Amino acid sequence: MSRKSDFISREKFMQELRRLEKGSVTRRHFLGVTGLGAAAAVLGATMPGLMPRRAFAAGDIGDRVVLATWPNYHDPANFEAFTAATGAAVQVNVFGSNEEMLAKLQAGGSGWDVFVPTNYTITTYVDADLIVPIDTARVPNYDPAAFEARFAAPGTVDGKLYALSKNWGTTGFCVNSKHTGGVKVETWKQFWNMTMDGFSGRTMVHDYQLTTIGNALKYFGYSFNSIDPKELADAEKLLIDAKPHLFAINSDYQPSMRNEDAWMSMCWTGDGKQLHTDLPEIEFVIGREGGEIWSDFYAIPKGAPHLDAAYALIDFLMTPDINKKEALAHGYPVADSRVNAMLPPELLNDPILYPAADLLSSLEFGAAATLTDPNRAELMARFKSA
Repeated sequence: MSRKSDFISREKFMQELRRLEKGSVTRRHFLGVTGLGAAAAVLGATMPGLMPRRAFAAGDIGDRVVLATWPNYHDPANFEAFTAATGAAVQVNVFGSNEEMLAKLQAGGSGWDVFVPTNYTITTYVDADLIVPIDTARVPNYDPAAFEARFAAPGTVDGKLYALSKNWGTTGFCVNSKHTGGVKVETWKQFWNMTMDGFSGRTMVHDYQLTTIGNALKYFGYSFNSIDPKELADAEKLLIDAKPHLFAINSDYQPSMRNEDAWMSMCWTGDGKQLHTDLPEIEFVIGREGGEIWSDFYAIPKGAPHLDAAYALIDFLMTPDINKKEALAHGYPVADSRVNAMLPPELLNDPILYPAADLLSSLEFGAAATLTDPNRAELMARFKSA
């Protein structure tokens, strides 16, 4: 029987919770004052089956974790929940290309604890000794058997696991159908021709050579990953011709599409889903000529300053119920079957997220050579400065 002095009122509990959320007290203080720490310890010892695997909430992991990621790519409420559970605030750095991420890590002193690389870049990070293998014992919520191999496999290099699958998607373009005059837009040839005609001044392309050059190559029917000099020269001419007609070169294109400064933009799956959900007139298109299919990962850079917090955040985001909230927020398909089992059927059957097989069959995963190819890097630089 509890002593009266052990009782904490609802008002006191909420007061302490608010102090924890504001960072005024530590998580250890919160658990001690509210009695949750003792309760969790007793339940975990006597009835482990009732307790979920919550390694992310174990121990003192510090007051922050720094995440380098992509625009519109997470549920902010999940970060708030992580902070409430661990006492570590999530500091988010947003990037527009894998080249930016690579350059930042090569320069040293990024301060990142976790970053989100794309499939084709991981071997480069391993070769450059910029990434550390994942200790799966510190990520108990990761279950490799639950992940679809084609999206998870790039995280393993030479038999070592360096990155854990976050989600996957395609790269197409979004177009505001109010401005197409009823014309069905289905190809990259239409994308570029419209950019230089009726959509002049209203089109955006990524600030990212893989996709911007890759989708210019598709105009001619070349491989998305081509590093052939003649084919790159054709793509460069198209890009230089299109440059005066662009609204912007920017990987964060949602604001401009939403306010109709832009009518068309290169677009990733989740952005296409978010835009179409809020503004049904904005359609997401996978070019009939092909393009990119990709998978993104959670990884830890070498020298991460808050290593315990890095593992805690990854483990938290790998928890199926948390990952479900992520998927519902960002709109990208995930490769974790545990998460898919919890998602509504209408989401799993959405043609934006899960395109028809005939569209997927023509898509290419990015190739490692494109990340460091000097000709593509120089082409992109000339295009941006033209």
